[in-house]
Amino acid sequence: MKPVYHRGSPAVQERVGVRGPAERVGRSVGAGIREVAAAFLALQPHLVVGAADPEGQLWASLLTGAPGFVRATAPDRMTVTGGLPAGDPLARALATAGTPVGTLALDPRTRRRMRLNGLVDPVPVPGGFAVAAREVFSNCPKYLQKRRPLGPVPEGAGVLRRGYALTPGQERAVRAADTFFVATTAPGEGADASHRGGMPGFVEVVSPVELFWPDYPGNAMFLTLGNLATDPRAGLLFPDWESGAVLQLSGRARTECGADGGRGVRFRVESVRESLHPGRLRWSAPEYSPANPVPPSPEPSRWW
Repeated sequence: MKPVYHRGSPAVQERVGVRGPAERVGRSVGAGIREVAAAFLALQPHLVVGAADPEGQLWASLLTGAPGFVRATAPDRMTVTGGLPAGDPLARALATAGTPVGTLALDPRTRRRMRLNGLVDPVPVPGGFAVAAREVFSNCPKYLQKRRPLGPVPEGAGVLRRGYALTPGQERAVRAADTFFVATTAPGEGADASHRGGMPGFVEVVSPVELFWPDYPGNAMFLTLGNLATDPRAGLLFPDWESGAVLQLSGRARTECGADGGRGVRFRVESVRESLHPGRLRWSAPEYSPANPVPPSPEPSRWW
């Protein structure tokens, strides 16, 4: 198995002073899918996938299906049958053997999550794709909100809107978000999909083309910030849990460090997709994580 950390992550770990803890956490990363991980995957109704499209833009996408649509089919292979909606920006990338992908299975019912990164397997899967695993590991439930499933979206309009900047409604939705997902990559090192959570208002809309969010203390690995230190491309996914809609943003990001030792990420929007597809799951209002810091909280709103 390749080393857990490339040069970007250790540099951030050294700067923050967590190199020792990061090395200990890194020992939990393996290339195999253990039985408990395989059982977890088989129960999941959705999967976050991060990758670059053929034009080089990075995206995070949300795949949805009946439990079992994601499963381990070998100790080092995950198979996904269906789940990718029509018009998704990663459709071609996930159909191309060798595409580096990062995946995240997150269960709002139990506040458990698991990451599996690797390459699109060259063996074709009808109606889906497979990933040859290179990194498999779990994360703690910190900043994860708990939710109950309410059933699928009965009908939808597909891709609702495309653009290069946020609309006023999309800005309100980002400010109201308590969860989003971020896809990053590093040259020659693969892709990663990660979770960010907090109280509504933790993501600041600086302008229609610029966002900022704080980097809360986590597991000391700094995979996302390590990737951004070597490649600024990033893809963001904001789910609207109660309606089933998603907002996908592609752009570039950089880490900023304050004089007080705090960190944050500034993201520049380059492309926007807003969609609502039949079959997406709707979820209840959240039970917030007790770990969430409390920023100013706007009123929750939808963007349509």
